[in-house]
Amino acid sequence: MADARWTPIEIGPNEDASLLRIKWKDGEVSEYAPRDLRLACPCAGCVDEMTGRRILRDHDVAPDVHPLAIRYVGRYALRFDWSDGHGTGIYPFEFLRRLGSGSDQDLQPGVEASNGDPGPPQGTGHVGR
Repeated sequence: MADARWTPIEIGPNEDASLLRIKWKDGEVSEYAPRDLRLACPCAGCVDEMTGRRILRDHDVAPDVHPLAIRYVGRYALRFDWSDGHGTGIYPFEFLRRLGSGSDQDLQPGVEASNGDPGPPQGTGHVGR
């Protein structure tokens, strides 16, 4: 059985369409600014595969970047087609949940990265509770 923390039941824009909102099966809601998601892209073009260090920098992403399309990848992730032409990043639901929570303290499924990388930039924060 899939962990409710990593299982989205609703994915779409917030009321004013400025943020992506994901409602999770455990009742929590996460919201993400498009630019924050783009900066957090986990693909090999944005993160060095050998070191885990982020290659993509703030100044590389326009302030008004936005998704042109959002596609499911199986039952485990989303892929975004971005207005800047990028589209190779696969965002697993667990990754999105951690990014949107602002804190992954209670979301640890197991092994943590130990490469000294602070991880992806934080989303717009956690909404709900």
